[in-house]
Order: sequence, then C-alpha cells, then structure tokens
Amino acid sequence: MQIIKDSQQQHGLRHGDYQRYRGYCSRRLRRLRKTLGFKMGNRHKFTGKKVTEDMLTDNRFLLLVLMEAERAWSYAMQLKQEANTEPRKRFHLLARLRKAAKHGEQLERLCESRRVDAKTKLEAQVGGKPLSPRASAGHFHLLLELTKWCFVQAYTAYLVGMVQFELQAWKSAMEAFNKCKTIYEKLASAFTEEQAVLYHQRVEEISPNIRYCAYNIGDQNAINDLMQMRLRGGGMMAEKLEALITQTRAKQAATMSEVEWRGRTVPVKIDKARIFLLGLADNEAAIAQAASEETKERLYETLLAECRDTIQAVREEIKADSKQRERAVDGEATKISNLQYLHSYLTYIKLWTVVKRNESMAHVLQAKLKEPQMDENKRGPRPQDLIRLYDIILQSLAELCTLQGLEDDHTFQKEVSLKMLVYKAYRCFFIAQSYVLVKKWSEALVLYERVLKYAREVQSKAKNLNNSLKDLPDVQELITEVNAEKYSLQAAAILDTGDAIETPQQMQVKDNKPLCERLENFSLDPTILGKQPNLVQFPPEFQPIPCKPLFFDLALNHVAFPPLDDKVEQKGKGGLTGYIKGIFGFGS
Repeated sequence: MQIIKDSQQQHGLRHGDYQRYRGYCSRRLRRLRKTLGFKMGNRHKFTGKKVTEDMLTDNRFLLLVLMEAERAWSYAMQLKQEANTEPRKRFHLLARLRKAAKHGEQLERLCESRRVDAKTKLEAQVGGKPLSPRASAGHFHLLLELTKWCFVQAYTAYLVGMVQFELQAWKSAMEAFNKCKTIYEKLASAFTEEQAVLYHQRVEEISPNIRYCAYNIGDQNAINDLMQMRLRGGGMMAEKLEALITQTRAKQAATMSEVEWRGRTVPVKIDKARIFLLGLADNEAAIAQAASEETKERLYETLLAECRDTIQAVREEIKADSKQRERAVDGEATKISNLQYLHSYLTYIKLWTVVKRNESMAHVLQAKLKEPQMDENKRGPRPQDLIRLYDIILQSLAELCTLQGLEDDHTFQKEVSLKMLVYKAYRCFFIAQSYVLVKKWSEALVLYERVLKYAREVQSKAKNLNNSLKDLPDVQELITEVNAEKYSLQAAAILDTGDAIETPQQMQVKDNKPLCERLENFSLDPTILGKQPNLVQFPPEFQPIPCKPLFFDLALNHVAFPPLDDKVEQKGKGGLTGYIKGIFGFGS
C-alpha cells in the first residue's frame, strides 16, 4: 500500500494525470526487468514471459507484477477520462481493466505460494519494510488473520470490482468492493495510526462506488448517501453521481404538475423545468450544508448552470407559441401568460442565486480583510474587491424590479427596494474603507454618515414588512461597526495632522507662483512633494513678440521708364527681291 500510494502521489495522480503515472510505471518496469535479467526476448523478437513461483528468489519479482497491474489500471483510468468525448475508447478501457485484474490475480497466487512465508506476507502489508521486534510481537496474534485478509487480496478485489462496475454488473461489483472494503478496515484496525490512514483513505474512495451499485440494485435509500458524497466531491464518480441524481429527479418529476409563487399557481409542463424545480430545494440544502467555501462555490455554479438551461428551454417554448399568441383565445392566452410568469419565476431564482453567491464571496473576503497581512509582497484582498461584488448584487436586484408580471406587485417592489438599501449601505461602507487607506479622512467620514443614513432608513422601512430582513446581512451590526470606525478615523486624522512638520509662517508659500518663478527666494512648499507639484506654468501664457516686416513696392507706380525705340530692330519691307534672296539664302 505504501509503495503504491507514494508512487501515485509523486508521479501525477495528485493532479489526476494518469498518463504521467502510466509512463512512470513503464519506466520502472523496464528498470526492474533489466536489473533482474528478466528480458522479454531481444531487439528483433518478443518472447512473452510470466513470473512463476520458481522465480521468487527476489521480492522484486512481486513488485514487477504489481507495476504491470498498476500500468494497466492507470491506462484504463486515462481512457475513462478520454471516453467522455470519444465513446469508442470504452472498449479499450474494458480490455485494460481486465488485464489489470488478471495481473492482480497473478500477484495473489504468487503471494500464496510456499516460497512466500508468513512473515514476508506480513511485511508486504506494511509497505515492504521489516517489522520491528516490538511491532512483530504486538501483531503476532493477528498473523493468521492478516495473512487471510492481506492487501493483495483487497487489491485484486478492487480491480475485479472496477471491471464489473464498468460492465454494469452491479451485484458482482458490489460484492468485490465490499470484500475490498472489509479487508482494508481489518488492516486499518491492526496497524498503527500512521499506517491506518492509508487504509481509511482507500475505504473512503471505494464508498461512492458501493453506494452507487446499491442504488442500481434497488436500494432507494442510497440516493441520500450519494447526495452527501457529492458535497465532498465524487472524484471519478462525480459525473455518474450527477447523472444519477438527474435521472432520479426525472422519475419524481412525472408527478409534479404546478408550482406556486407570489400567491399564483402556475402549471409546469416543460420536463426540464420540472426537474430543475424539483431539485431546487435539495440544491439549496446542499449549499447550506457545504463544509468548505470551494464546495459551496462549485454548487452555486452548478445551480446557476442548470437554471440558465431551464430558462433557455422556457424561452424557446415561448418563442414557439409566439405565432399563436395573436390568434389565441382566452384559454390559450392564459397559457401564454403562465409561461411568461414561469419565465419570471426562473429568472428570479437565477438573479437571487447570483446575489447569494456574491454575498457568500463577500463574507470570505471580509474575513480575509480583517486578517493580518503576513507576506507584504503578496497582494491581499482590498476593499475595492468587495465594492465590485456589491455592484453585481445591486445590478441583479435592479433587474428583479423589471421582471414581467411583477410590476403591480407593490409588496415585491418594496422588498426589493429594501434589499437594495441594505446592500447600498454595505457598498458605501467599503467605499469609505478604500478612502481610509489613502488617508482621505473627510471623504471617508461623509461616506460613513451616508452608511448610517441607509441603515436607519432600512430599520424604519423594515417595520412595515414582515420577515423582510430574514435573509439579509445584519444592519445593526453594520451600524455598530461604522460608529467604531468613525472614532478610529477621527483619531487617525488628528494623529496625521499632528505628525506634520511645524514651519514658520513667513517661510510658507503664500502665493500660487510656480517654482521656476521663485527660484531666488527660499520658501517651504509641501505641494512639491505631492502628486501635483507646482513647478512650471503649463501651458505657458502668450507673450508679445515683434512681427516680421512686410515690404510693399509703392514707387513703381511713379517711375517713368526711358523710351527704347532706338534699341528695337526695325523690319523693312523687302518685296519680291527679298523673297527671292530668302529662298536662295543670299540674305542670310
């Protein structure tokens, strides 16, 4: 058990990586075969061998068979994860599980041989480590019982049970798992507390399979145990548990025909809506009983996913009847109205679930916010994170006010308005907390007064509404905390102003001149060390500068130019003689 547990935890199964563990088993098998000289042929030909009783001169031969079983089992679990998207791998999965069970039976036969004495059997059950003389004496009277209920038998029974479980042979699988569970319980009672922890863990891993088999055989009471197991996380059984719970609700939903909300009875004819509404109370009870915040968050997400699918189914039904709505008679008009009202009810469930989920997350962050920060380099929760959560809550409550069919329900509108006031007070409180962190005392004080205003308004309006504050945070507790924070804030503000450096009045800056204009005068200006120091004036002011001169030629209009007639060449009239000279080139 110790060998298997250490190997699984160190090589992938801590994160559910069965492929990595299978690779480790293959590498360890190769090392064992090489060390023992147990070769399966050569590089050209494979020759299969089996470990026989005559070979048991070294206990590592038993480890060889154990690793073969572990490799086949891990490959089967890997294929089980992949079979969700590739159903054909289920056949390969069954083959590997049968092979693992076959190796387990071989290991059991080898451990029952004469070459393995009683002491070796007992040593094998404590992880292959020899027992101390004191432990051997204390366990001597259990020697016969331990050799009967040995770990190898439990291991083989588990592998056989897994094969029958995948084949849906529920009775045979339950018998094998019960045998495995009984052996582990006996072994846990025989050893020390440290060694018994491993066997108790194995019993917890097998229990969901046993209850699942019992339910499929016909034990209706097993569904309650399976619901509790789902809260703790079903591991590899999680998907089967969800499918089984949905199947059980589908059988019970056949008797459900209507639902009542806000004084109105609405018929429910959509199967998906029936299944969801039937399991709503169970889901809310499971969330209330969740042991950890991670489990509660997972259950909230599951409930919201189911609610969204149900709303989509109702919306499609409404869309399908939209054409008949115009031609509907009175009876059918009522049916359409009922569908719209059912849609509003499911939307209310979704939005209120979002409110409760964010409120649960806010409680967790508030608790972490009050804890001292141990690591300064690690970013812890801040009030801004809570402000975001309360923004989502207020947005969901605002959508509740616009639900179709509830516009005239004044009681519902008043209840939602009251809830919005409560969450506004908490949101305003954490905004004030964020201002306190940056030492903006006046803004924080004003916001604390706003919180008290919201809280008193809630208390005055809650008197007229019965049970209106039942599922809401305690407003009186918020008032007490705000009063305490106000006194702390005033003290911090006084200390912050008292720590300021006292300087002579004549050395203080009395004007708003930037630093570049008063460099010749020494003065203390605390704004220089702030976030907006007054260094230069930006943008700079406009200054007058000389313009570029423009030149205009005004004298040109009064200038008289001299005549140039004598300079211009006069062309004379040549007549026919000039023409002839031009032809023959005499004149050129």
